[in-house]
Amino acid sequence: MARFLIEVPHEDSVAVCLRTVDVFLRSGSHFLTHADWGCKDGNHKAWLVVDVENRDEAANVIPPMFRAQAKIVQLNAFTLAEIEGMMRKHEQ
Repeated sequence: MARFLIEVPHEDSVAVCLRTVDVFLRSGSHFLTHADWGCKDGNHKAWLVVDVENRDEAANVIPPMFRAQAKIVQLNAFTLAEIEGMMRKHEQ
């Protein structure tokens, strides 16, 4: 499985915020109902971290009306050993 961060922006009006959150919560999707929101801090976006097989599956988590503006980023972690090996390789 791969891990993806999904960022879904929306307009900064109260009505749009409420409709967007409502769509996410009513979807019944575990991913969407556990989204984190920045609206109360003036950052009108939802963020989700999903573990799925690929980018297409990550996109399918997003309600169709929000897919076009969503940003999907594959996440990865590094170990110190990996970084040290990469640094040695690139120093040559």
